[in-house]
Amino acid sequence: MAIIAGRPCAPQLPHLTIAFAGSYHAWVHRLAPFFVVLLLTQCLSGAAPHGPDLAAGPHAFTWDQEFDYVSWVGSAALLKLGQAALGPERYLDEAAQKQLVLDAMALVQDIQVSEHQLRILHADPDPQAVRAQIDELNAHLGALYGRRAELLPIAENILQSQVSAVFGEQGFTLLGQPIPPLLFHSTPLPSNLIASPRDRIAQAASISLRTELTLEEHIAIEDQVASALNLSTLVVPVGGIGVYPTMVAQTSDLNWLAEVVSHEWMHNYLTLRPLGLLYFQSPQLTTMNETTANLVGREIGQAVIARYYPELVPPPPAPVPSTPSPDNPPAEPVFDFNAEMHATRVQVDALLAEGEIEEAEAYMETRRLFFWDHGYAIRKLNQAYFAFYGSYADSPIGAAGEDPVGAAVRELRARSASLKEFVSRMAWLTSFEDLQNLLAGLGP
Repeated sequence: MAIIAGRPCAPQLPHLTIAFAGSYHAWVHRLAPFFVVLLLTQCLSGAAPHGPDLAAGPHAFTWDQEFDYVSWVGSAALLKLGQAALGPERYLDEAAQKQLVLDAMALVQDIQVSEHQLRILHADPDPQAVRAQIDELNAHLGALYGRRAELLPIAENILQSQVSAVFGEQGFTLLGQPIPPLLFHSTPLPSNLIASPRDRIAQAASISLRTELTLEEHIAIEDQVASALNLSTLVVPVGGIGVYPTMVAQTSDLNWLAEVVSHEWMHNYLTLRPLGLLYFQSPQLTTMNETTANLVGREIGQAVIARYYPELVPPPPAPVPSTPSPDNPPAEPVFDFNAEMHATRVQVDALLAEGEIEEAEAYMETRRLFFWDHGYAIRKLNQAYFAFYGSYADSPIGAAGEDPVGAAVRELRARSASLKEFVSRMAWLTSFEDLQNLLAGLGP
């Protein structure tokens, strides 16, 4: 692989850090407004369902509950441009930038823990007994929210520059900068209503819902669409959305954040090329997009952590003893969620291929209870579940089952000399057949 995962780089000198940041901020000011309009247009045009027979169906039940991307992108773009203009991180050396990002992650964790404690206090059967604790915790959270408003925008800018630098090292640049400029904003994310035909697994619709909707409202929308249109439906949470600037869930896990920021920027990159433009053209192209973004996100995210935060690189997995002995008895079998979900998907596909829709749905409910017994609280396991989670096929086992699309994308990555070569090949494909022909042309 061409990436530098596992090899920390020497720190830059402070004046070089400032020079790079200044160049980056200049590019943001010049190019971001153009890409905001272009990428938002492409992303919103993809919100239509696959099939013309469903062109307005689910939207008839969600039109007044859908997330307003235009308003969000407009306010986020102004926020990011304002941050780029101020750019206080430009006056910090690399060590100070790193510490600020780590402080921001610790702050978010403090907020998340405190919010959880507040929910527990509000559930107390005797609220007066814990009133003083509630007031104290509310005051504490108020101070934390104020600190977050100051710190998080700077941390976002730093991480944008760090991820951009790693993408640049991989060749994803024009005149030294990634195109489009990498911009993300941590924010509450809309949930997605996924609809699939009942007789097969495919995304018939993917509709973003307003962030303030409750679980009960999600369930009501699912039931209305499913009953009226004879579809399998599920509202799912998401970790990021590839509008521009990209939307990323707020988190205290820097490893996860670096990966998701990289994943979502890859969607921005692909949206300017055929593979991204055709994201909603077919289930195969959706899987090709998401699997490519997952593979890129993982590699770039790991490289960012290795370079800038080497102490956060996860340790290698512990070796498994090959020969059990009285002092080293064989371990109890560990429940393998991905393997069990893979087996479930394979059986569901087989039942649906035979036209056994009710049998497939009854089987999925049985398996949902099986997962519940092993500690996995899946609310619904249905065709829509697999239509969404199965499109992320960067692993050979999981919700994609035996779908050959993900395996072909992974094979192309393994047979590409670099991450840039892999993406350059994928970006110009317009069908799964194109990918198969490309692999065949590479020879054994």
